[in-house]
Amino acid sequence: MKKEAIATIAVWLFATTLPSAAQTIYELPFASAGNSIELTVANTSGSPMQNIVIEATNVPGWLRFSETRQTLPLLKAKQETPLLFTFSVEKSAPVKKEHTLSFVIKTGSGESWSKEVKIAVAPPDHFELFQNYPNPFNPATTISYQLPSDGRVSLKIYNLLGQEIAALLEEDQSAGYHQAVLDATRFASGMYVYRLSHTVQRGERHFSQRRMLLLK
Repeated sequence: MKKEAIATIAVWLFATTLPSAAQTIYELPFASAGNSIELTVANTSGSPMQNIVIEATNVPGWLRFSETRQTLPLLKAKQETPLLFTFSVEKSAPVKKEHTLSFVIKTGSGESWSKEVKIAVAPPDHFELFQNYPNPFNPATTISYQLPSDGRVSLKIYNLLGQEIAALLEEDQSAGYHQAVLDATRFASGMYVYRLSHTVQRGERHFSQRRMLLLK
């Protein structure tokens, strides 16, 4: 089984001076779990801080945090402590597009700070065509697939004699996860083959096909 890639991001939430890498764009693995952002919360003042709340905001739907809010009852003067926010990246995430997360910190006395973390999701590392769902189906089913790079996509439906029944897609698509819906209302019951081809700019082509069953 392929080992799942993860990302660990370590940043300071607030301190006297932020490191120069504060605006780094962190790359997240596509469709991955077990990722984490470690925030070092630092009290650089000479007084203790109480009831500190750290919350992740501007979180997109394709990023799933185990929890977006954590609390520190007490942070002593000149003390720092790490907090770990774990999350997964859904396969529906847009790839190669920058997104900015915000972490807001508030103290019990009403003080607040914020820290921005820029992220981008890496493309899938391989081409794959998934089994349609539902299967068997009547009359519609969803065909999903992932592309490791931008390219020309063709998705066609064939009967078991190898005759083309329908051309579902013929277009340029970006890297990432995609879905197409087949409405087989006019098809007869039986087994069909759906075939996906992906051609990149340098001429390299990938092919994959699977069977699906229409029951009326």
